Formats: sequence, structure tokens, C-alpha cells
Amino acid sequence: MATDHIRYDVLARDALRGVLRRVLSDAAEHGLPGEHHFFITFLSKADGVKLSPRLLAQYPEEMTIILQHQFWDLTVTEDRFEVGLSFGGIPERLVVPFASIKSFFDPSVQFGLQFEPQEAAEMPAAKLPAVPASPAEPAESAATEEPPKNNEGATVVRFDRFRKK
Repeated sequence: MATDHIRYDVLARDALRGVLRRVLSDAAEHGLPGEHHFFITFLSKADGVKLSPRLLAQYPEEMTIILQHQFWDLTVTEDRFEVGLSFGGIPERLVVPFASIKSFFDPSVQFGLQFEPQEAAEMPAAKLPAVPASPAEPAESAATEEPPKNNEGATVVRFDRFRKK
């Protein structure tokens, strides 16, 4: 196989992160239009992620946040976003670099993006972290039913329940 000196994979990943950056910038400036809302999953311990020690203890590997009704002070820069959210009635400020994001999903229009976080993409396959053994439930729940668990105990987020039938 020929060597990809252009690195199309990196160009495509950066372009898709640009879509995410633009969507969040528009939401920061104008709010969320219509029924749009976002599920964003990111690596909790990635470089530049800032979480309180309480949240980091609760979500040691990855975390899913939902930007829908109760968020504030959404700020978007070239390499990250910052947002205020409430967890168990306690307000928190999160800093999430775009490089740490694993997935983005807007269930209102069935649009999603999957990313291989840059730290993981640059690690050799043998050094990738294992699937976390602790539950990784969304920080805010848009549905009241309990998500199913996989064999290791991690929460499985099923986006199909948000699809229009």
C-alpha cells in the first residue's frame, strides 16, 4: 500500500472538528435553534480537560455531557470550548479541548460525528486504554429510562431511541 504523505485522515478529522467548532460557536452566539441539542463525549483525563476533582472521580475515563436546556456561558475558542453545567445541583465549569472529543450527536436531526481522540490516535495500538470497568453515564439525562450496560459494566449509549420512527 502506498504511503499517505498528505495525511488525508488528519485533514478529514480536523475538518470535522471544524464542523463541531462552528456548531458550538453558533450555539454560544445565538442559543440552540428549534429542538437541537447535543450529546458530547470526551476523554476525562485528556490534556487540557478541566473538571472538578468530584467529576473526575465520578467519570475517570470519559464523560458525556448534554447541552440542551440548562447550560450557561458557552465559550468557544479555536482549540476548545468551555461551558457551565449543573451536576447534582452543583454548578461546574468544564473546559473541553476539541482534541479530547470522542463523539458528537444531535438527536433532533440524527446527525453524529465519531472521532478518535488525538492522544489515542497518536498512541501505538498496544498502549490504548481498555474499556472502563466503571459506569460512564451521561452527566445529564435526556431520557428517564436506565441505559443498558455492556459486559464490562460500562454504559451503552443507544442513539437509536432518539431516531424518528
